[in-house]
Amino acid sequence: MSEKDKIMENNPSVNASTSRRMVILGGGESGAGAAVLAKKQGLDVFVSDLSEMKQRYKDILEKYGIAYEEGQHTEEKILNADEVVKSPGIPDKAPMVKKLKEKGIPIISEIELGGRYTQAKKICVTGSNGKTTTTLLIYHILKEAGLNVGVAGNVGNSFALQVAEADYDYYVIELSSFQLDNMYHFKADIAVLLNITPDHLDRYGYELQNYVQSKLRILQNQTKEDAFIYWKDDPIVSHEIEKLKPQVALYPFAEKKTEGVKAYTENNQIIITTTKGEFTMEEELVALTGKHNLFNSLAAGIAAKLLDIKNENIRESLSNFKGVEHRLEKVARVKGVEYINDSKATNVNSCWYALQSMKTPVVLILGGTDKGNDYKEIEDLVVQKCRALIFLGVDNAKLHAYFDGKIDQIRDAGSMDEAVRQAYELAQKGDTVLLSPCCASFDLFENYEDRGKQFKACVCKL
Repeated sequence: MSEKDKIMENNPSVNASTSRRMVILGGGESGAGAAVLAKKQGLDVFVSDLSEMKQRYKDILEKYGIAYEEGQHTEEKILNADEVVKSPGIPDKAPMVKKLKEKGIPIISEIELGGRYTQAKKICVTGSNGKTTTTLLIYHILKEAGLNVGVAGNVGNSFALQVAEADYDYYVIELSSFQLDNMYHFKADIAVLLNITPDHLDRYGYELQNYVQSKLRILQNQTKEDAFIYWKDDPIVSHEIEKLKPQVALYPFAEKKTEGVKAYTENNQIIITTTKGEFTMEEELVALTGKHNLFNSLAAGIAAKLLDIKNENIRESLSNFKGVEHRLEKVARVKGVEYINDSKATNVNSCWYALQSMKTPVVLILGGTDKGNDYKEIEDLVVQKCRALIFLGVDNAKLHAYFDGKIDQIRDAGSMDEAVRQAYELAQKGDTVLLSPCCASFDLFENYEDRGKQFKACVCKL
């Protein structure tokens, strides 16, 4: 039996009649990658993007002779699809998605498509916060240990493109709730759920439980041969796991040792216990700082032990990991003021972790596209730690309604340059200027990376 036949036999979603014509909605990183993989599997592929596509993705499609359109959705070229791969950024309420659903045309994610054509082990990470750091930390440990590993999902290159062009034995995949929503037969060998706090509620009918159910999809299709790593101290996660009682090997981690916990801290030591043995390490040797990063390190350590990575490799990797750009990234110290880029903090809970780790008075830059945020979570920390607030966004009305009267110094900024200049004026020697926006970036910036890079560029001009 050929490798392809084995894959098709092991994936009930794949058969000879499936996806003769595959349409890709969205021509970005995931869309271009999905198109290449579908093309290499002999499918009739068409890519449609309502916006203008970046040149690098058009170059990829042209290299493989894949038909595409940009700036429009041509119905007759889309609604004749046998199956559609939808970019995670496209909401279900989009008119074309509604029409596809009305016609009963299956819609999947790029991750679902990639999973059909690889037998590599998949370590999948989700959560409201910390998933990028944890994904890259697991990848770092595996790569440093000499494994043939790729990183994909919300970080790295498209998973589908790597399946099409590379030959990895392992993939570490960061999964957003949007990607999980359109995954059906895909299975994680090791699933990691870090935490669940309100986020993207605008995409989930402003109902937290809808978002919770999306995150829990990381468990789907797992068997007792697979592993599920989760933060036991998270009340939502623990409650849901107690309800679900998944038939999978459970590896909860927590700050302190309690019944059933497989990873915890005790006497300033990290302790991890799995079927592959025990791992210990002094907390102070872990490169990442902050309590939230301790939990990320515990989750990554469990995954590494389950993959039988040697203790010395895990220890070395945990001690030399450099962290993630745009996540509590130290930019510069200017006239005694520290500037920190936390642009990846696109929800309130991320900002809470950032503020919780601050040891000096803070000038906080926040704002952007609100996703149904409740700022009560950070109110106490803002009052305790913030000298001033700078609201960076097109519409700051909700921020003013919540914080006016609670902090003496509040200013508005319509650009990153203006925000940084105002922070420079407000901050005093020994303070920290923290960009931790709580919000999405799309009102003023291309994405959170663009927002963070602009922040760093403006700081470097001071």
